[in-house]
Amino acid sequence: MTNAFVEELRWRGMVHDIMPGTEEQLNKEMTTAYIGFDPTSDSLHIGSLVPIILLVHLEKAGHKPIALVGGATGMIGDPSGKSDERNLLDEETLNHNVNGIKNVLSRFLNFDSTEANAPVLVNNYDWMKDFSFIDFARDVGKRITVNYMMAKDSVKKRLSGEEGSVGMSFTEFTYQLIQGYDFYHLYKTQNCLLQMGGSDQWGNITTGTELVRRMNVGEDAKAFAMTCPLITKADGSKFGKSEGGNVWLDADKTSVYKFYQFWLNTSDEDAEKYIKIFTFLDKSTIDNLISEHQEEPHFRLLQKRLAEEVTTFVHSKEDFENAEKASNILFSKSFKDDIKTLDEKTFLDVFEGVPQAEISRSEFDDGLDMIGALSAKTNFLASNGEARRALKENSVSVNKEKVHEEYTLGESDLINNRYIIINKGKKNTYIIKVV
Repeated sequence: MTNAFVEELRWRGMVHDIMPGTEEQLNKEMTTAYIGFDPTSDSLHIGSLVPIILLVHLEKAGHKPIALVGGATGMIGDPSGKSDERNLLDEETLNHNVNGIKNVLSRFLNFDSTEANAPVLVNNYDWMKDFSFIDFARDVGKRITVNYMMAKDSVKKRLSGEEGSVGMSFTEFTYQLIQGYDFYHLYKTQNCLLQMGGSDQWGNITTGTELVRRMNVGEDAKAFAMTCPLITKADGSKFGKSEGGNVWLDADKTSVYKFYQFWLNTSDEDAEKYIKIFTFLDKSTIDNLISEHQEEPHFRLLQKRLAEEVTTFVHSKEDFENAEKASNILFSKSFKDDIKTLDEKTFLDVFEGVPQAEISRSEFDDGLDMIGALSAKTNFLASNGEARRALKENSVSVNKEKVHEEYTLGESDLINNRYIIINKGKKNTYIIKVV
């Protein structure tokens, strides 16, 4: 009934810490497990893909996944890996973020499924909102000693002043107790026996297992913990960041084209690691891909397959095909014709951040000469003289085709009936928009 879930994660490099007995429990019967997602934003970025993928693997192996959105814990802020106190979110922002995260998670897990191991979505605010401070202090605080809580790395680092830390408030100190209570609540109400998360969560998760045991005195309480490694890049830089900041799972925050490019541009070393973690391809397929890639690395087979699999998983097959097409067009020999086949949104995604100048339709219809296109009407270049020099040096192209000073821009140059791409040399690109 259940497949070897932990074994699957091991060869993929997705197991960091695992509590004794966890694998035996998972191999024995369908087991309910949960991962928490804190609503610090209204979307999730690719750092959250690993916990999402863990839950998908769990379901595929016949177990029951619970995704917990931290409407309550989000009000406090997790101190793990943080050197200072988080800004507290107001209730309106928090609710907005919770709904945004629910929408993202619903793309990967079918919470309407009728299967026995159907995924469940919960919000810890639902059971924490009516829990009085006195009741919490008596029922939960009584079970865990301060010594135990202070021994956790997330607390020790903050209290010792490591990493520029400025100490820790009581609010954040209680975070591990509230997260621990979540585990207890899910244990009681959903028979949840396992909590998973990133390796920085080990302290919070084990507090949960301890609380489950201590709040069930006299019972044979079983609670298990497993974490996966935090994803790193081979060059030491932070995973999940591009030049524009976080790489998000929502297309309105990170375009599908940029998302696709992020994976396509990974190094060989990282691609070899990521294809195991971020795709669901089986071991023999991945081993063959790595072997083929190592024979002819210049073809970047690994990066191409990685980008295809992750873009399709997060967005859709159609979105991937559009992003791939846009990527190929940039190096196409028939660029001028091919670029016109892109829809306007994808075109703008591809050229996001490129300097633009607007020309009125009436000015354009009167005929726009190349001096005007480069300087007089657009200010792309500092002077008409600089524009003339560039044209004489044969370094200017319109939609990737070389032009001279006598060339006049017309209707046939327009992409999507309004854009023209101008290049000066290999590195300078400009967009004229006819409005």
